[in-house]
Amino acid sequence: MTDTNIDFSEAAAPLVEKLLAPALEIIARYPAGRERSALLPLLHLVQTQEGHVSPSGVAFCADVLGINKAQVGAVATFYTMYKRRPTGDYLVSVCTNTLCNMMGGQRVYDELSEHLGVGHDETTADGKITFEHAECLAACDYAPVVTVNYDFAIDEATPESAIALVEKLRNGERPAPSRGARLGSLKEMQHQLAGFSDERDGALADGPAGTPTLRGVTLAQQHGVAVANFNPDTPIAKTKPAREGGNTGNEVKK
Repeated sequence: MTDTNIDFSEAAAPLVEKLLAPALEIIARYPAGRERSALLPLLHLVQTQEGHVSPSGVAFCADVLGINKAQVGAVATFYTMYKRRPTGDYLVSVCTNTLCNMMGGQRVYDELSEHLGVGHDETTADGKITFEHAECLAACDYAPVVTVNYDFAIDEATPESAIALVEKLRNGERPAPSRGARLGSLKEMQHQLAGFSDERDGALADGPAGTPTLRGVTLAQQHGVAVANFNPDTPIAKTKPAREGGNTGNEVKK
């Protein structure tokens, strides 16, 4: 979409000057006739300004895509990454799902909640921290985990390490996480989630798989049920079994 002659509503007006250019850039990524597919990154874009999807944000997305506000609201209320009320500078999430819970995640959540004086989906009085429990943060190998603005912040977290982290954030520090880029604010992260480049140092530094990630492979090798000379960068299907007649893990049971 290149036509900027859009009839914006009064509700959307506060965001037009700041967001129209990047919004059109996002929409241009999609084929003609499929512009509505840009709604997800556009919702992240509006959160770069207000930290949540405000009524103005809903109206802006609806107007720029030529759909109605109910259609935008249906998407914005479905995904938890779109916040419907003001959110702190740092969204701190503690995984309390099965494995993280067994490894102490609930204790991390409970003690951090008591320390901050807020519960799930609540924001501290200073506006710095919004706190939440998460069902899964996709890092079971490092359980329990804590994320800040969707970046992994603490692996194998403890109440003490979590409390130390939030205090640094509240003091204006941006501590280096267990892995990945130095932590940024929620609005900065929304800019990245909208599909724009991340300028933070180390933002693209993934590194090799860590010891916890490879633990299952190591145990399998020790018990003779894994592939020989396993290389994380080599597809298992292309390697040879560790022993004659051994189970490579590739068999499909019928």
